[in-house]
Amino acid sequence: MSIARRSVHGVGVLAGFLLLTGCAAHVEPEIRTVRVEVPVQVPCRAPDVAVPAWAAAGLLKADSLEVKVRALLAERRQRIGYEKELAAAADACR
Repeated sequence: MSIARRSVHGVGVLAGFLLLTGCAAHVEPEIRTVRVEVPVQVPCRAPDVAVPAWAAAGLLKADSLEVKVRALLAERRQRIGYEKELAAAADACR
């Protein structure tokens, strides 16, 4: 056999092999339902925290130093309680 015939023969065999493998590779797709868990954002339903009437809001310039200090100390306690309520509402959303 000459070299030209061998190469043509080899190409023919290769082409036949490729055609057969192409037919064998065709597989019908399998249809199935798959459940996928996806996180979804949910709006927070925390209760509204009412802003208190601050104790130092009604102070006058003419009030004594003792009245001002007492009002500021009371307002500090109010703010601590208000901040705790806000933190509890924020934690409810986590």
